[in-house]
Amino acid sequence: MLPTPEQIQQYIESHLPCEHIEVRGDGSHFEALIVSSVFEGKRLIARHQAVYAALGERMKAEIHALSMKTLTPDEYRKHG
Repeated sequence: MLPTPEQIQQYIESHLPCEHIEVRGDGSHFEALIVSSVFEGKRLIARHQAVYAALGERMKAEIHALSMKTLTPDEYRKHG
């Protein structure tokens, strides 16, 4: 069974503190906007690695593609 955007959101939120999160997708391809203070001072690749770590094995088994925008709370307030 393919995961829903809501399930992907739950997976991320359960392992990564998020101030805001939106996930859209069709079951195999997803887009996510993730706002977390965990991203403070981290480069883009480290931010994405934090999300991949939160998803764990699901990235290999359930999720075929995930496009993400990762922002700090300050970046989100400034650029939305």
